[in-house]
Amino acid sequence: MSTPRLPSPPAPGDWLRVLRAYREPSHARSIFEIAITATLFAAFWFGSWFALQWSWWLSLAVSVPAAGFLVRLFMIQHDCGHGTLFRQRWLNDWIGRVIGAVTLTPYGHWRHSHNVHHASSGNLERRGIGDITTLTVTEYRQSTRWQRLGYRLYRNPAVMFGVGPAYLFLIQHRLPVGAMRAGWRPWLSTMGTNIAIAAIIVMTMWFVGWRSFLLVHLPITLLAASIGVWLFYVQHQFEETFWAIEPTWTMPHAALHGSSHYDLPGVLRWFTANIGIHHVHHLCSRIPYYRLASVLRSHPELAEVGQLTLMQSLRCVPLVLWDEEQRRLISFRELSSRSNASA
Repeated sequence: MSTPRLPSPPAPGDWLRVLRAYREPSHARSIFEIAITATLFAAFWFGSWFALQWSWWLSLAVSVPAAGFLVRLFMIQHDCGHGTLFRQRWLNDWIGRVIGAVTLTPYGHWRHSHNVHHASSGNLERRGIGDITTLTVTEYRQSTRWQRLGYRLYRNPAVMFGVGPAYLFLIQHRLPVGAMRAGWRPWLSTMGTNIAIAAIIVMTMWFVGWRSFLLVHLPITLLAASIGVWLFYVQHQFEETFWAIEPTWTMPHAALHGSSHYDLPGVLRWFTANIGIHHVHHLCSRIPYYRLASVLRSHPELAEVGQLTLMQSLRCVPLVLWDEEQRRLISFRELSSRSNASA
């Protein structure tokens, strides 16, 4: 007796129809998620300040979970940018703007660049907005010595996950110089956020003192920034990711195979608001983050697509160049070994 044939999984384009059933938000759940995250962030922030009375090291230890809650606030802001938490667009936007003053992110400007990222992720002809700069092997070989040096510095882990996040959130987000061609909206979003940030800083310094504010808030901000950049990095910079040129590139295929499923432990999934289920998020960005896990439970075949564990993700750091022939990311070392073998 022959074994019955199992139905093949839906094609990337067909998943869009399947995932529509998960888009409806729960307003009560959204309000609860925002309230509990904001409350716990404030509690640990002031806990870190209170711990300064005994030791800065104790304060630094308390700042670690505070940074985790700041990351979670950013992920909630991210969902607001996709209009997923509430049916009313204006409500998503205003909550996103308020959170943006805490996460140091100009909500309107960031939302625009992030939507461009979703529309062009994995497209070799539309790189440069809202993504990690990635050169192909051919482009790197054709670069000048100084261009190669600049790219190597940019891709150095100390820069990518240390200096880079600090520059992005503390400096670059304060002035949208690269968005001048988009008109006045990026400037309005950024300057409005800057004014709100200044007001929060002045009021907090008045309450706790400028020195205590810096000792508490700076470590929280820098740690949260590095975590956020790491999450964004590993969600697209893994070995078997997807890059292509048109007409080979299609959004559904790039979303499913160019975004990872970062399979984190349960506690980290909660702190990162399920952002690790990134391939599903890219397939249907209108799904609230608290419904993404139910997608994997109902469709376990999606859990194995682009799956990365925490330990496996560490091996993604050296992968810096897209190999057009092998259609995967490679390291500088692998490229050098090939060159030596050819020579």
